[in-house]
Amino acid sequence: MHKSEIFNYQEGKLHAESADLDAIARQVGTPCYVYSRTAIEAAWLEYDDAFSDRMHEVFYAVKANDNLSIIKTLHLLGSSFDVVSIGELLRVLEVGVDASRVVFSGVGKSVQEISRAIKLGVGTINIESLEEFERIEAVTNELRMSVNVAVRVNPDVDPKTHPYISTGLKNNKFGVPIEDAIELYKRIATSRWITATGIACHIGSQIVDVEPILEAVKQIVLLASDLGTLGVKINTIDIGGGLGISYNHEKPPSIGGFVESLLKVVPAHFKVALEPGRSIVGHTGILLTSVELVKQTAHSRFVIVDAAMNDLLRPSLYSAWHDIIPYLETPAVEMDDAPVCDVVGPICETGDTLATGRRLIAGEGDLIGILDAGAYGAVMGSNYNSRLRCAEVLVQHDSFRIIKARQSFEDMVKMERECLIAE
Repeated sequence: MHKSEIFNYQEGKLHAESADLDAIARQVGTPCYVYSRTAIEAAWLEYDDAFSDRMHEVFYAVKANDNLSIIKTLHLLGSSFDVVSIGELLRVLEVGVDASRVVFSGVGKSVQEISRAIKLGVGTINIESLEEFERIEAVTNELRMSVNVAVRVNPDVDPKTHPYISTGLKNNKFGVPIEDAIELYKRIATSRWITATGIACHIGSQIVDVEPILEAVKQIVLLASDLGTLGVKINTIDIGGGLGISYNHEKPPSIGGFVESLLKVVPAHFKVALEPGRSIVGHTGILLTSVELVKQTAHSRFVIVDAAMNDLLRPSLYSAWHDIIPYLETPAVEMDDAPVCDVVGPICETGDTLATGRRLIAGEGDLIGILDAGAYGAVMGSNYNSRLRCAEVLVQHDSFRIIKARQSFEDMVKMERECLIAE
């Protein structure tokens, strides 16, 4: 589903699916995140259906949006899950997922996390370094428990994305240099409790050109072939996630087209694993916010809203673009004449800017929506300036339900109050 189908105008008023966003804002308050369940399901099913009868497994990357109801929605479809912390693993287990359907990724897993994951029966651990292998081996020897692993290789491929979310270059912290991988697999083969079942790779996020991904996958397939000649059988090629969405006129391939391209370069005897996150939930969410006031200076027009960088960090962190649309539909001819504004929040930082140079007709009390906020939105939120974490809502057709209540002041200070010094 395209975002214009998910968030659409009906009788001049902005809706999520068929739910009036003003009704949601009045009941839940602003700022709040609103997600489309129908769109989330459609995106995951597009991945799954694209494989047809090819062996595959779709692991949703929990880091993109870790709300329990979204995890549960995907679990009900049959999704597996990619986690990068014990907290994410516990979230997945909380909604009834079997740990064997989980791959545990991440460059800095602690001994405690590794031990607990193995005890819980995690499906696969992606090894990021020789040092991590030695740590996992020590844990398995102590526990006398087995675990399946894949080595995350770093193919030194430029994903052509923002440098903060590039993960497959030789100067990035992630993965094992591909030229060192065979020696590590040889070490794994001598381990009593560790079995290598796959090769993993993830070169970055928000990738809209699939050629770098295909280049990396070809290198992985060659590595798997080389390992086979050495007697190390690889069953799974895990190509990670990273497929981008259109924030500002980018033109990523369709999910189906992306999978079709992958299957052309991965031999049929391998199981193909994917770890999508943003491309499943990114376009399915909107951040609703209300205008507090409009401030006109000699140089700029500021639309100050009740959402801020603590609610949506991406613009401040990555200079990321998010389309901003008003609740009331505005004819295109009027938008062409609308004043140019900077949309900013109330936090005491100049960096608390959600958008710059946008044409927007907005006044005090007006409701506006920040699009493409379903991934790396609420999940990256904070209490900076002691602002309360906002509510999250899941829409299906014309109904909605709160899936995360707005944080209260009592919630925010509870752990500190329990530890408050006496004098």
